[in-house]
Amino acid sequence: MHQPLEDIKMVTCHIGNGSSIAAIQDGRVIDTSMGLTPLDGFMMGTRCGSLDPSIVTFLMEKENLTPSQMDEVLNKKSGLLGVSGVSSDDRDVTKAAIEGNPRAILAHDMLAYQIIKQIGAYAAAMNGLDAVVFTAGLGENQPHHRYAICRGLRYLGLKIDAERNEEMVGGKEGKISTFDSQVAVYVIPTNEELVIARDTKVIVEKLNYASTEDKTIVDLEDI
Repeated sequence: MHQPLEDIKMVTCHIGNGSSIAAIQDGRVIDTSMGLTPLDGFMMGTRCGSLDPSIVTFLMEKENLTPSQMDEVLNKKSGLLGVSGVSSDDRDVTKAAIEGNPRAILAHDMLAYQIIKQIGAYAAAMNGLDAVVFTAGLGENQPHHRYAICRGLRYLGLKIDAERNEEMVGGKEGKISTFDSQVAVYVIPTNEELVIARDTKVIVEKLNYASTEDKTIVDLEDI
């Protein structure tokens, strides 16, 4: 894509053991699947994702669980692990699914369905979609997930290049949509440490400038 970032309606899919999806419009994040904690959103390695709040009190009463025990269920015993009954590691779940394990297949189907819904919701919120980016462990290295998700977005005019999709693993970066796809799809390896370092540099430079030149108190919300 050759448009300025400010002109692109984009959804980024950080899919790993912990996951989140963000809607980016006018160069700014306008929505994200995470809430107060990383537990919100869609299912992950061991996290359940969004659910009916009444499920919490129902399970606590039915199973006689303390708040800390319930927290462990939601954060450490749910998601791919809970549904598949195999593992929180998607490589193990994929192997089980290939071997015909029905719970592993169900876990993958649920994951794709929930991600498709999230992307669709953000496309509606932005009144369109120009690009989808896959990143993080599953997003970068599991072509079958990207393929299943993209097939669910064909109504947007999105077309995936199956061969190119299979090639994009192991830290490779590139476009996996076809030349005539109305939505561009990319695989971009995540580099969280670099982003943190760059943001820290900007903050420190502004704090130093304020203290040496302006001698004023800096509100971090203005940075």
